[in-house]
Amino acid sequence: MTMKAVGFLRSLADGITPDPLLTVAEWADRYRILSGRAAAEAGRYRTSRTPYMREIMENLSPASPVERVVFMKAAQTGATEAGNNFIGYVIHQAPGPILAVQPTVELAKRNSQQRIDPLIEESAELRAIVAPARSRDSGNTVLAKRFPGGQLVMTGANSATGLRSMPARYVFLDEVDAYPGDVDGEGDPIALAEARTATFGHRKKLFLVSTPTIRGLSRIEREYEASDQRRYFVPCPHCGEMQWLQFERLRWEKGKPETARYVCTHCDAPIGEAARTEMLAKGEWRPTAVADNPRTRGYHISALYSPTGWTSWADIARSWEAAQHNDAALKTAGNVLLGETWMENGEAPDWQRLYDRREHWPAGTVPDGGLFLTAGADVQKDRIEVDVWAWGRGLESWLIDHVLIEGGPGHAASWAALDALLDRSWRHASGTDLRIHRLAIDTGYEAPAVYGWARRAGFAQVAPVKGVEGFNRASPVSGPTYVDATDGGRRLRRGARLWTVAVSTFKAETYRFLRLERPTDEDRARGVLFPPGTIHIPAFAESEWCKQFVAEQLVTVKTRRGFQRLEWQKLRERNEALDARVYARAAAWIVGADRWADARWQALETELKDAASASRSSGSRAPTTPARAGRSPDPARDPNWLKRRRDWLARGT
Repeated sequence: MTMKAVGFLRSLADGITPDPLLTVAEWADRYRILSGRAAAEAGRYRTSRTPYMREIMENLSPASPVERVVFMKAAQTGATEAGNNFIGYVIHQAPGPILAVQPTVELAKRNSQQRIDPLIEESAELRAIVAPARSRDSGNTVLAKRFPGGQLVMTGANSATGLRSMPARYVFLDEVDAYPGDVDGEGDPIALAEARTATFGHRKKLFLVSTPTIRGLSRIEREYEASDQRRYFVPCPHCGEMQWLQFERLRWEKGKPETARYVCTHCDAPIGEAARTEMLAKGEWRPTAVADNPRTRGYHISALYSPTGWTSWADIARSWEAAQHNDAALKTAGNVLLGETWMENGEAPDWQRLYDRREHWPAGTVPDGGLFLTAGADVQKDRIEVDVWAWGRGLESWLIDHVLIEGGPGHAASWAALDALLDRSWRHASGTDLRIHRLAIDTGYEAPAVYGWARRAGFAQVAPVKGVEGFNRASPVSGPTYVDATDGGRRLRRGARLWTVAVSTFKAETYRFLRLERPTDEDRARGVLFPPGTIHIPAFAESEWCKQFVAEQLVTVKTRRGFQRLEWQKLRERNEALDARVYARAAAWIVGADRWADARWQALETELKDAASASRSSGSRAPTTPARAGRSPDPARDPNWLKRRRDWLARGT
């Protein structure tokens, strides 16, 4: 009998062999070894360490009728290792095509090297099945692992090609809330991945896992709410009553997180940390809703259930106290510790309140805390509106100037005025001058004209931007991508650089910063500083600008498919001030302000002091941002060379 015939008969036997009775949890306890370079606790895997994962892994086993398992969870609860157990089990016990999806292709490669390779290397059973990558014709690459009866393909949710590469019986979708909303114009990545399982009918298995993000946008929350919404009920060591752990029942003395105790829902007795291990061992999952699809199971768990040695109740209390009065930190704590979505407060602040708390400093000058300037330009049919913002440590910001350029993108004079603005300087409180470090300009109207001007002005100082709806806190600005441009009537392929901005992220951030508590005059006299992110509005800003600055609010709307999503809607027709702020904020992101270490901020402060000292000694004012090649540093001009909005300057200025 030829080798080909032997291989055929072996494949045939594999195809008609029933799925094993061993569950994923049992397989992991028997065969899984955790590598020291891939896990905090190296050695044999023990489901008893995270007993809440047992039922989840049982439902990932072929013997279970469940097709979709949804897990909305806090960080560091063992979910990814359960997914790896699922993959190892399939390779060894129930071979078939597996698709494992990370948020990006780059993360998929990293996961393969840091998680999947150790999974295979530390298991003698898996090593015998999956040939090493160095073997000739092994079929083993960074993103593909071939084994008898199947193949593991790993890809990113940002790759439509990877998501439709093959049929898959088993699909592991990790951190789905970090997936893009649309992948390469082909739709939702979860739907694309799930479509790969269609040919396997009721034999398919999908495991969807994620820490949640924003309510109304969270994919994992949407999937969980469509499930039977299971909670892990544990017994009280005092009264024995079963309950699921809720953050509101965690109590501690203010300022003493080490005193954290859980208070029983039924008998109100305090439960100490030491009881948690036994409570987890005796726990059980209970549904709290009726699933839309009876073959779907949904699970939710918080860090309150973390095993001893991972996240303690004292750690949770400490993190929660540290996050107070900081919406961004509270959001992170809610997502990462509690496994719950964050409700963005998109209610527009009162414009009158902003107007009443305007601050006094000389018009057109930069206060002490400002260390560099960016500008945002909003292009309209008949005008270009520009706001110049100064930025300091902690993204504290000051509105420095507002410029209205009449004529719009169809007039050469408008672009000449923007050229002049890039060469203009603003006096800093230290005595030196600052120029615009980066100007971000909207391409939503007359993009070809914007690209052409940006090429001439130079992409080192000008960033064409395209605003898109949606939140992306991890990377609110992406790019640049190269797009075609027109210059002097010639079409230039890939002649311009375009940055994409998740405008919802910066709008929500702006409103969050506007709601920060500000120190009183007495506080400031005692040396109390403004909190990071504080937005300072000058006295010369008129009421119209303040109205435009808070001209939108975030609302929840339902899509045609019945899902909820968040959408920014106008309260007033004019919103140029808010848009210009978003673009100026994007420019600050592009230059790297969000990622600068303290040393970089210190260098900026030193640079300003040195420039001011040099100016005083020489009697001149040297701008800290060099002039662009071929242009005069400070061209002579009429002081009213840019026409301002009617009533822009406050009376008496």
